Amino acid sequence: MPRTAPLACCLFVCGLLSTAAAAQTISDYNVQAATQERLSETHWKLRGGVELEQKDTKLYADEVEFFTDQDRAIASGNVVFTQGANRIAADRADFNTQTRLGTFYNASGIANVQPPSRRAGGIGGGFAPPMSTEQTDVYFFGETVEKIGAKKYRITNGGFSTCVQPTPRWEMHADTVVLNIDHYTMLRNAVLSVKGVPMFYLPVLYYPTKEEGRATGILLPTYGASSLRGQAIHNAFFWAISRSQDATLMHDWYSKAGQGFGGEYRYNFGGGSDGSLSAHLLNQNATSGVSGSLPQTRAYEIRGAANQLLPGGLRARFFADYFSSVSVMQSFNTDVYAASRNSRQYGGNVVGAWRNFSLNGTYDRREFFASQSSSGVQGNSPRISLARNEKPLFKNAPLYFSANTEFVHLDRFNREGDAIVPGSDSSMARFDVAPQIRYPFKKWQWFTVNTAASWRETYYTRSYDSQQVVTNTALNRQYFTLQAQATGPVLNRIFNTPDNGYAERFKHTIEPFLNVQRTSSIDNYQRIIQIDSFDAVVGNTTNFTYGINNRLYAKRQVVAGRPTAAQEILALEVVQTYYTSPLASQVDTRYQTSFGQAAPSNFSPVQVSLRATPTAAVTATVRGEVDSKYRELRTLSANANFNVSSWIQTQIGWNKRFFIEQLQGFNDPSYLDHMITAQTTARTQDNRLGTTYSFNYDILRGGMVQQRIQGYYNAQCCGIAFEQQTYSYAGLSSLFPPDRRFFLSFTLAGLGNFSPFSGGMNGIPR
Repeated sequence: MPRTAPLACCLFVCGLLSTAAAAQTISDYNVQAATQERLSETHWKLRGGVELEQKDTKLYADEVEFFTDQDRAIASGNVVFTQGANRIAADRADFNTQTRLGTFYNASGIANVQPPSRRAGGIGGGFAPPMSTEQTDVYFFGETVEKIGAKKYRITNGGFSTCVQPTPRWEMHADTVVLNIDHYTMLRNAVLSVKGVPMFYLPVLYYPTKEEGRATGILLPTYGASSLRGQAIHNAFFWAISRSQDATLMHDWYSKAGQGFGGEYRYNFGGGSDGSLSAHLLNQNATSGVSGSLPQTRAYEIRGAANQLLPGGLRARFFADYFSSVSVMQSFNTDVYAASRNSRQYGGNVVGAWRNFSLNGTYDRREFFASQSSSGVQGNSPRISLARNEKPLFKNAPLYFSANTEFVHLDRFNREGDAIVPGSDSSMARFDVAPQIRYPFKKWQWFTVNTAASWRETYYTRSYDSQQVVTNTALNRQYFTLQAQATGPVLNRIFNTPDNGYAERFKHTIEPFLNVQRTSSIDNYQRIIQIDSFDAVVGNTTNFTYGINNRLYAKRQVVAGRPTAAQEILALEVVQTYYTSPLASQVDTRYQTSFGQAAPSNFSPVQVSLRATPTAAVTATVRGEVDSKYRELRTLSANANFNVSSWIQTQIGWNKRFFIEQLQGFNDPSYLDHMITAQTTARTQDNRLGTTYSFNYDILRGGMVQQRIQGYYNAQCCGIAFEQQTYSYAGLSSLFPPDRRFFLSFTLAGLGNFSPFSGGMNGIPR
């Protein structure tokens, strides 16, 4: 007995130890621990490598107290809680084993969410540098992290970041964070820090974390600065109304120039029914500074376009580009083309087609400003046209008939402020009928002739009297037109160049053409109120338009790994018109310098157009008009585009209006132009780094009108973009003083951004 007792005791102790280390079940949890001490019927104390597991939920700790009657576990020492792909690490935790909710102290964690689509485009055509659409890990931390839902956490004195790295590139700190996975994140008193440097303070931030591609939330602010308006913060809230609608609400704050409020609504119901409408209200304070001053004003701007399918084969369209103040619009916009624009417009139309007939009803209004208060108004209220589409007149004869009928009320008057200038109102109604018969001759491919005869009857409700004063006397205009368009003989020659490194075959085509048009006399031409080119038809004249087209085609051997068909690489057109009546030279829409810019002449300017497309990456055009009398250039312009894959894109434009001392309309230096514009975009193939530089330089006056540089950098989980711009309209416009502008925007993975209504940050490639 004395010899067997020690052996029995040893076996008993080993059995106890093996039982303590073995896994067992406590309150539906699989439990593993180095030691398991049962302090009471419902109270367990687990020590050493404790693991609690139930389905996808696991809890790891150095020590756990388990209260089965309360479904409660208190863990301490290297606590790690995991649920699916989400995990929390803490110093200690108080955890409900049934609801799987609890509080974690001095904790940090990782949650997996799907990032929403960002506001690419935005109000004013903003940009959002592309990020990955793959799932994003969100790293969060805090003094306490309360798990208050299946995928919902409340964080106190902590924050989060999507940069899951030892040293995150950015972090968002807040007093309180409510992180609702697959729904939203709400932060109060949030501070954005980049590389540890505080950048933005936001009293409230609503951060969408839905799995869907679009999510409601507050977008990341954009910072701006202007020498005229001071510091600026642009805020926006994006509302994903439904799968086919969304809206963005904006607020702009300027340190010197007040505030702005705006919004945009977009929809796409499919089938061609889509549209967008944006509006902005600026409450501008009076400002003054080194670069100039701005007056106190209240101005608004509306932009929009929409398409809508209607019953009966009809389609409706709407457009608006309207502003209340031309000076505010031109000083507010960062886009040089919008800033230099002096017109506002709005309108819509309804179109439909049924077999051989088509209908078009239009209402529009355009206003052109000569100064801040003086403007000219043009429009149609409404214009309704019904056309019978061209159809063979006889069954077996190549004779085609078409007709067009139109009723329109034409608006034309000048305004000074809100009042119509006396004597400037030439608005009227017009009714027109114009049938046409056409006969095409296409027997030979090398020579074609297209002839047509038309008759036009037009009724005007108003007309000029003998003193060129507008009266309410009606007028009827009637005339005939005969025209023939001949092309040929067409000459072709093919050059086989199998050893040429550029193309294996070239084709040169020479196409002379002659268009003859005879218009019968219009005895009451001087009494017709000329509102558009339709009314400016000169009677009792024959026009001869002649010219030649030279085209060069190339059949490339292999392009992008595939053989190609013949492509036009060079085209040269030279054209001129002879008029038997010199007055017709001033109303020919074919020539840029016709309408009232030069004295009447029997000859139009010689128009020369050259277009070159040697490769898909390079295109260039040159256009010019040469005065036929003085043999000098009236205008000359050139444009070129260079695209090197997706890495570099460059556009260059140049135009000049020449001074001709003897020629009316070209001998006034104040009407001359000489400008050059350019824009270059360069970016890496993965679009991580990119920049855009553009400028508009006034060669004639020797000054830079606008200069703009933009750049962006995208890391894995964040990005930064900036824009620097200078304006100087000295000598071109007195509407606003020079301005310097700066914009800065951060891009965080999963968090949208936008462009301010003024167009800042617009145009950077996505």
